[in-house]
Amino acid sequence: MVALNLPVISCSLDPASRSRTLASASSELLREQGHDSSVIDLAEMELPPFDNDRVFATPAFRRLHALITAADGVVLAFPVYNWAPAATVKSLIEATGATGEDGRVAAWFDKVVTFVCAAGLPHSYMATATLGQSLMLDFKCVINPYTAYLSERDWERPEVLKADRAERLAKTMTVHAELSALLAERSYRSTWEV
Repeated sequence: MVALNLPVISCSLDPASRSRTLASASSELLREQGHDSSVIDLAEMELPPFDNDRVFATPAFRRLHALITAADGVVLAFPVYNWAPAATVKSLIEATGATGEDGRVAAWFDKVVTFVCAAGLPHSYMATATLGQSLMLDFKCVINPYTAYLSERDWERPEVLKADRAERLAKTMTVHAELSALLAERSYRSTWEV
């Protein structure tokens, strides 16, 4: 098996974030499979809110854009607030997905993307649907059909998942790696197209 570049981006700004715990666990599972995976924490990156202007001059934007461009697949770990992914996820995608007259090209084209979510209740399981659809239509991403969606009820202790949820997270990362490996040799490259 070829080692793939599979970063995990933690998109929570909460210091006690469970999605950050899930990001670390996801990265560890991918490394156990022999892949290059590290956690990139947006809470430490100082990525400004997307403004379609000054954000592009920041070191955080340049680092994140390069990281996503070079990735074989990307895991997005984030909290679900008010029945939707946290605003930091959308701001990240808006910034690194922008194409500009200065030659800047969106970083997300053809990426395999997996969602790992922490939520308060199990009721907003479909919160990723719009985000997944946007990534597919805009950037021709392949969205992993296995989402690790974990609510407060899925934890034994603050840092330990219940066994069935840990198994689901492991399966989600296995599918992420397999999809990324299968698509690494694709014969096409996408650009902005309808």
